[in-house]
Amino acid sequence: MTNEKEIQEIEEEIRKTPYNKATQKHIGLLKAKLAKLRAAPSKKGGAGLGYSVRKTGDATVVLLGFPSVGKSTLLNQLTNAESRVEGWEFTTLTVIPGMLELRGARIQMLDIPGIIAEASSGKGRGKEVLSVVRNADLLLILLDGEKWKEQKEVIEKELYQGGFRLNQRPPDVKVTKKSEGGLRVEATRKLPFTKETVKEVLKEFRVINGEILIREKISLDQLIDCMAKNRLYLPALFVVNKADIFQKEAPGLMKISALKKKGIGQVREAIWNQLELKRIFLKKPGKPPDMEEPLIMRGIIQVRDVCGKINLLEHFKYARLWGPTARFPGQKVGLQQKLKDQDIVEVHD
Repeated sequence: MTNEKEIQEIEEEIRKTPYNKATQKHIGLLKAKLAKLRAAPSKKGGAGLGYSVRKTGDATVVLLGFPSVGKSTLLNQLTNAESRVEGWEFTTLTVIPGMLELRGARIQMLDIPGIIAEASSGKGRGKEVLSVVRNADLLLILLDGEKWKEQKEVIEKELYQGGFRLNQRPPDVKVTKKSEGGLRVEATRKLPFTKETVKEVLKEFRVINGEILIREKISLDQLIDCMAKNRLYLPALFVVNKADIFQKEAPGLMKISALKKKGIGQVREAIWNQLELKRIFLKKPGKPPDMEEPLIMRGIIQVRDVCGKINLLEHFKYARLWGPTARFPGQKVGLQQKLKDQDIVEVHD
């Protein structure tokens, strides 16, 4: 029996089984088996192939959408890539790269082939397409202005089944494996399933002895996500193209016209914010700061991260700080000091 056939049979059984206290353990086992099957290579041998893309720049954004939705046009508008786009061939898969230069940051943009329904099962070389998504620091999902709602539902479903969790964070769950003693389940919040269900799910993932600490209220699906090996938590932007032609409501989504260059600046700004990019300007003692070439960093960063980036961590004594974070110019700070965009850091070693 192929993976696809087993998956279909389990999905059908889950649909037919009413969820209640008496069935939650059984459904938990089914969902755990389903997660393992989706993560496994296909028994037909065609799926499970992957393609790697060489990452470059300060971050990587992957453009995802249905065929002919306008991804190539948007890539060109964001990166001015017409004169310098080149195709990277991966057997039958072509990825078109471009480089968005924004506030001193170099952001790699990858336009990948269109996704279709059942891509997560391998249709339309879907598994290869989704393998490129794993290179992303951010997904930019482009939707057609006429069919945006249907396309959004399909793409979200295929990404979910492919192991991607959009605009979420991993659940606060800690699993510690042991060699003996059975399974112990602790939870700081009331859970919508029993501890026995938790144990059965862990056993399906071959965790027979150990401890699991659940620090927040989670769903059964989130519990399985914690045990699965292929989950990837990614920020995502949903952008509706051709919004000037199809005047439909799209609450919470950005609306643009890639062809007419409308809304492109808004997309650039959203990419910067979603990637949590920060410009850190470096200053040598006794000299003015280098305001031409900032150090580009992402997420929550501290002085420790900056020192590690420029190889000054080992002999660090202290740092001085100017900019949005400093309480006063030249503030003396330690390694744990958090930094904001456009801070100026002077390291003393």
